[in-house]
Amino acid sequence: MQTLLLDASNYSSSRSLHEALRILLKLPDYYGMNADALHDCLAERPEPVNLWIASSGDGDVARALSAVCAAVADLGGSVKKI
Repeated sequence: MQTLLLDASNYSSSRSLHEALRILLKLPDYYGMNADALHDCLAERPEPVNLWIASSGDGDVARALSAVCAAVADLGGSVKKI
């Protein structure tokens, strides 16, 4: 099971958050850079992902992270704020 530590205050936009997720999770080139696409890509994996959230960020980034957390939890992963 892969565990990611995210500090959303490091991202300036939802796109930069999704770009980081694409790299960290080694998502395919066709990844659509949104929560629905993340859900679809993670559903293809044999194990869920765990997220540890150091900061939720603000505005657009916070909304995008909330949707990412929902996708992870929907697929059996865990979300933990630290």
